[in-house]
Amino acid sequence: MIAYTTIGTADIEKSKAYYLALLQDIDAMVVMDTGRLAAIGTPAGGCMLAVCTPYNEEVATPGNGNMVSIAPGSKALVDSLHAKALELGGADDGAPGQRMEGFYGAYFRDIDGNKICFCHFG
Repeated sequence: MIAYTTIGTADIEKSKAYYLALLQDIDAMVVMDTGRLAAIGTPAGGCMLAVCTPYNEEVATPGNGNMVSIAPGSKALVDSLHAKALELGGADDGAPGQRMEGFYGAYFRDIDGNKICFCHFG
């Protein structure tokens, strides 16, 4: 149902580099780039993550209560991608672990303060 999720950034090039490095293990790539907005997806298609500088040219700020969740395909990838997010300059917002039956998740804040979750169902 969801085609893409967009999060704001203060520096589009830095944000693209962050997410491409972070998501390289799931073969992520820029699938569209307008200069102000870059959509990042995988060869399998499906939902994309877009990073952009705000259209209104005001400061990009993370939304309170907003979060993007990415399902990389396994608990091992959740663990390794969460660790990589922190290595690349993100901040821990919840270590990897079983949250409830059937849901394994790890949370972090990206370099712009956006809250992101890597998760695995099953």
